[in-house]
This record gives sequence, C-alpha cells and structure tokens, in this order.
Amino acid sequence: MTHPGEFTETYEVVSNWGRWGADDRIGTLNLIDPACVLRGRDEIVDGTRFTLAIDLESEGPQAGAVPGRDNAAHEMIAINEESALGGPFRTSDDKVTFGLQSATHWDGLAHVSFEGQLYNGIGAVTIDTAGSSELGIDRVGNIVSRAIIADVARARGVEIFEGLITGDDLDAALALGGVVPHPGDILLIRTGHIRYWTRDRDAATYCFGPNMDGSSPGPGLDAVRWFHRHDIAAVASDTMIFEVFPSESTNVDLGVHIATIVSMGLTQGQNWDLEALADACAADGRYTCMLIANPEPFKNACGAPVNPVAVR
Repeated sequence: MTHPGEFTETYEVVSNWGRWGADDRIGTLNLIDPACVLRGRDEIVDGTRFTLAIDLESEGPQAGAVPGRDNAAHEMIAINEESALGGPFRTSDDKVTFGLQSATHWDGLAHVSFEGQLYNGIGAVTIDTAGSSELGIDRVGNIVSRAIIADVARARGVEIFEGLITGDDLDAALALGGVVPHPGDILLIRTGHIRYWTRDRDAATYCFGPNMDGSSPGPGLDAVRWFHRHDIAAVASDTMIFEVFPSESTNVDLGVHIATIVSMGLTQGQNWDLEALADACAADGRYTCMLIANPEPFKNACGAPVNPVAVR
C-alpha cells in the first residue's frame, strides 16, 4: 500500500496551477503546440487508420457501476416521413440519450474536484445544474498530436495486465518501439482489459473485474509523476476507471484522478479500444502515430464522447 503521505506529495509535485496563467482553463493541453501536431504528422507512414472507439449501443458496457452513467439509448423520431413541402422527398431522423462518460470519452477538467477546488484553484461552486461555467469540455476545441502507445500487457508478456502500472512499466512498454516521450505527446495505455467487453461481451467483468470486487488495472501515483516528468498532454486507457483500483493510497480513494485532473490539469480518456492499433504496432515495431481525438463540444459539460482516430 502507498504510504499516507505519498498522495499529498504527488499532488503537490505535479501541480500545474498557475503554469499557464490564472486564466488557464485547459491545463496540459497547452503543451500541444504546432510543432506537436507536425511531429504527429511525421509519424504517418502508410495512412492506415484505426478508430479507437467502442460502439454506442443500448446494450453497452455500463453494468451499473456508476448510477446514471447509462448506455446509449437510440430512438427513431421520424421514419420515412413525408415533407411538409410535398413531393417524393422523405426523411428519417433519430436521437440518442446517454451518459457523456458512458462510452469512449474524455474526462474534462470539471469532472473531479478536491477539497472544494477544481484545476487551477477554481472553486467547485462554479459547477451547478447548468454544468461547469469555467472548465466545460467545450473549451478544449481540438486534440491533435503525436500519440505514443504503451502496450503494458505485451511488454509484461500477458494477455491482460492486472494491477498497478508504474513508471517502470511505462518505460518498459515504450521500449518495445524505442519510443522517447516528448512534451505534448498523448499517451495511450493498453492493458488488454477492454477485451472483457469487446471480445467476451462481458459487461460485468469489464466493470467490476474478474473477481467482481471492482478491481481494475491502471496507473498509480508513480505513473502520475511519470506523466508530469515527461509533460504528457493527455492520457487515455482501455479500462472503465482509468486508474488502478482499489486505490493504492491508504488515505484517499481515486487519488490518481485527483492528482491528474485537479492538480495537473491532465485530460484523461477511458474505454478506448486499443486492440487493433496495438496489434499493428507489434507487427511492425512502430509504437507511435498521429492522433485526432476531438471531444464533442457540449457546452459546460464535464466530459464528452469521442471517436479517436489513430493514423499510422
């Protein structure tokens, strides 16, 4: 277990409050400058594209772990309806309702507060029934950069990695392709955990772990310090909870969420399907790509679905 003081120490060490000024509302995404985008472009070799999103469907992976985080409910509201203008034109329309954090998504900086504060010292009271007036996901605009793929499962020689991911695990995974992280890179962490859903269609195991105890693999506090040390712009993983669970800290639950989102201002992604991309990386030894992963700009929202596209 983590020493009780390690969370506090990590929270303080990785803080980016004030780094980009008092008016900063996007945190580590400030690290993505034009040079990062061009570096991503330079990783394109043959133009092969991979979508990293899971399907939006009513029988999706949410198995009740978080109340209200519902799978997508699709409804037809018009089926081949005649136009008021007459003539042969007909139209079909539909709508979808679902939790913004229920499928492949980015968690925005309003998603987590700690001791009454959000990222950059903004009061949590700025979030109300209308959403977040200060840190809405709509402020992000676009997320395009070089992505580096840390295939922790493959690096550790297992089909599905279980448990805590450290900085050493990330170094070992990036060593598969000789990848050197650069400021502004987006890190994609593969554990293989999403196979419980994409391969087995087992929502319960994907949500609650093989032992139905809520366990999930993911980065711990040492990995958080690794993110900060390498100036990573955003991190996404193939799990529902993102961080290791149960939490390693003895004095605070979900300490990785708090340290990354509140202290670092790090946008994080969950439920990303990295399987096909990781297989392609293993086949040719290239563990980098260009990533285009723009969140849907829901005004004042605390997170948003995304259909990330990796281009190699």
